[in-house]
Amino acid sequence: MAIVDIHGRPFAQQTLREQQTARLSQLQQEWAEHPSSGLTPPRLATILKAAEQGDIRAQCELFEDMEEKDAHLLAEIGKRRRALTTVDWQVVPPRNPSAAEQAEAGWLNELLQDLPDFEDLLFDLLDAIGKGFSAIELGWERYGNEWLPAAFNHRPASWFQLDQPTRTELRLRNGSLDGEPLQPFGWIVHQHKAKSGYVARGGLFRVLAWPYLFKNYAVRDLAEFLEIYGLPVRLGQYPAGATPDEKATLLRAVVNIGHNAAGIIPDGMAIDFKEAAKGTHDPFDWMVQWAEKSMSKAILGGTLTSQADGASSTNALGQVHNEVRHDLLKADAKQVATTLRQYLLYPLLVLNKGGERDPRRLPRFQFDLVEPEDMGTYAEALPKLVEAGLQIPVAWAHDKLRIPLPGKDDAILGTIATPAPLPAAAKTAALKVAAPADPLDDLAEQLAGDWQPVATMVEPVQQLLASCKSIEEFRDRLPELIPQLDAGQLTELIAEGLFAATLAGRTGAV
Repeated sequence: MAIVDIHGRPFAQQTLREQQTARLSQLQQEWAEHPSSGLTPPRLATILKAAEQGDIRAQCELFEDMEEKDAHLLAEIGKRRRALTTVDWQVVPPRNPSAAEQAEAGWLNELLQDLPDFEDLLFDLLDAIGKGFSAIELGWERYGNEWLPAAFNHRPASWFQLDQPTRTELRLRNGSLDGEPLQPFGWIVHQHKAKSGYVARGGLFRVLAWPYLFKNYAVRDLAEFLEIYGLPVRLGQYPAGATPDEKATLLRAVVNIGHNAAGIIPDGMAIDFKEAAKGTHDPFDWMVQWAEKSMSKAILGGTLTSQADGASSTNALGQVHNEVRHDLLKADAKQVATTLRQYLLYPLLVLNKGGERDPRRLPRFQFDLVEPEDMGTYAEALPKLVEAGLQIPVAWAHDKLRIPLPGKDDAILGTIATPAPLPAAAKTAALKVAAPADPLDDLAEQLAGDWQPVATMVEPVQQLLASCKSIEEFRDRLPELIPQLDAGQLTELIAEGLFAATLAGRTGAV
């Protein structure tokens, strides 16, 4: 039976022996054209339009230049890409797994944990946030009886083009109109939906290209402003009848003296320094700050988690923006996990475990994005809730606090055992043994535990007090309760107590 990938395309054994790009040497010899040099609004619009029509090379090279030339853009996109590389992960079986599915998930988890460059793979996959896609070429090696990925080679986005009919399928540029389809099991292709649209328009850098361009204009104009208005104007004066050589000598002196702070001029000539023209750099600074804030908003969802808005940052607003960043992290993690499940876990299982695979029953790549709850709050609240009668599952508490359940052989932390407090009855018995019994003490204890009649009489009074708005109203309405109060039980209890006290007193006297 032929081996197919998760999309049903047949797999060729040659993929395991040789990487596809090894046969396309012209790609290895290409040099970037750096379209950001001399970039103008019309030129940028042309590049973006060509990408929409399937030619994405210039757009991808522009995106590379943007990261290299804009430090703020590089820092912000780096924050988002590196955030996921620090998150713990594991391969878990599908829901209600069989024993075989559990074993396969454990094998995959152990295999991937042992790969030394797996975090680099995650970082390279997230290059798709800016460019819309990221293509990683797999290099396979056989270790014993197992086929394992020995290399994850990130290929430049400019090596690819889109198919003409749909403009959704990535293909290698081989000089033909439609390009060369990517070999099954040879690639991990991650298409990241930073925004809706097909792959050429799904990258975040299409949104950032315009702030990048306007920021470049502002920075260039600011440099010219500092050069022109930061130095005094220098005027050379030559006498009438000066020769062209003398004029040229004076001009060189005027130009060079601004940079060298020294120079010589012929006798009879003079240089006059005028005050620098008045101006301000504020408009250029405002444009740069606007562009950087726009980049931070698009990449991280806000500005207060970056330095772009440091003047107005507050801790409360910063926490809100950080929550937005956590939402982006979860969204990025879900998309990357889906890609790894389809283009890495599936090939590993098919090549090494064989058999037909139901895509719905594949193991799942799962990032641990659940943040632990505040242990101090739970440590104070849980005992009180348990005492109040709430039935709290142990597994739920462990999950909330991110504390794993102990294994059979795991040592468990505990407190030093202390003697349990004696019940009230045991305390009373111990006191009776330690000291001679006193009949009056027994009587007092018995009467103290049987004062239900008092509670019955007090309850209507408390209800009346709760319904009154002032003490005067309570005083005036108190006589209304007298017919409702039955003092018979209380009178009987007091009489029994007096009788018992009299007998106890006479018995003690004898």
